[in-house]
Amino acid sequence: MEILSANLLDLRKQRSLSRQMVADAIHISVRTYQRYENNEREPTAPVLVALADFYGVSIDYLTGRKGLCE
Repeated sequence: MEILSANLLDLRKQRSLSRQMVADAIHISVRTYQRYENNEREPTAPVLVALADFYGVSIDYLTGRKGLCE
């Protein structure tokens, strides 16, 4: 999911965070997080929730999902 990868990278850079900082905060390996940013792997539902909570955004925002009314 390219939109997810791009959004993760943008959010992390906007907050001046390292991949290690994000990975530690949501309890995954830095390599796993790197794979999400590089669009090499998609997160499981619990990890997606943790990422949305960490960044303070919705899962819909992370995945680029638009509402039915838009």
